[in-house]
Amino acid sequence: MTADTRQQFEALLQAHRGIVFKVAATYASHAEDRADLAQDIAAQLWRAFPGYDPQRPFPTWMYRIALNVAISWLRGEGQRRRRTVSLDDSLHDLPDEQGIDVEARQRLDVLQRFIAALDPMHRALLLLYLEDRSYREIAEILGISETNVATRISRLKQRIRQDVA
Repeated sequence: MTADTRQQFEALLQAHRGIVFKVAATYASHAEDRADLAQDIAAQLWRAFPGYDPQRPFPTWMYRIALNVAISWLRGEGQRRRRTVSLDDSLHDLPDEQGIDVEARQRLDVLQRFIAALDPMHRALLLLYLEDRSYREIAEILGISETNVATRISRLKQRIRQDVA
């Protein structure tokens, strides 16, 4: 890889690094696991960068690779190191209880448990949907049709209404 390509990669990674951290935080609940997963994602992005087509949006390409790495990690490393995850404050970025509405906190806990229980594909779908990605972008990132995206999101919304509301 040339020095220009390396600089281009570094600039793009820096500009869109939030994607790496969001995906890592979505799939790994422990700080050490999140750091390892973020590093694995960055390494895979680096390895795949020679195949990146600059005619296509970089964030879409980045999401696709990051989600594939995260799903593989969850199936492999995550399974081996499976732990019981409690939803206590030390594991999640929740504000201090003194300043938060208890009822809102309980709803947030329920939503976090709901998300953690989703399979990797639905977790990715929800992450992208909450990012306000279009159905077209989600379809491209996940490698499914727009119709399939719409159907899955509709079913996911129904499940959220039933399980979280």
